[in-house]
This record gives sequence, structure tokens and C-alpha cells, in this order.
Amino acid sequence: MTDKAKKTGLKRLIVSLLAGLVGVQSDKNRQEDFGSGSIWPFIIGGILFTILFVLGLIMLVRFLAP
Repeated sequence: MTDKAKKTGLKRLIVSLLAGLVGVQSDKNRQEDFGSGSIWPFIIGGILFTILFVLGLIMLVRFLAP
């Protein structure tokens, strides 16, 4: 594996998280993600995205509720 393949850039991380969210990630991209060297960026990104998603839903409900 090259150094470039081992590093997960922010853009790649976000695209992977969003693709995983809607379930459309290709097998090739999934293998590249799991072969990137470290799972921690994906775990931390997933937790942060989940928190932001829940907070966004709470704000939306509070905005729309009378």
C-alpha cells in the first residue's frame, strides 16, 4: 500500500460517511476505506455525524412545533 492509500482525506471521509448513510457505497470504495490503515477517522466521523443529525432533527421539530 502506498502512503496516499493509507491516508484518509477529509473529503474522502465525508463522501464515505454520506454514502454509507444512504447505503450506496460501492464494494471497491468500501474495500479502499477498510484498507486505509485506521478505522478511527470513520468511527469519530460517524459519531459526530450522528450527533449532528440528531441535533438537526431536534431543531427541526422545535421549529415546526406550535
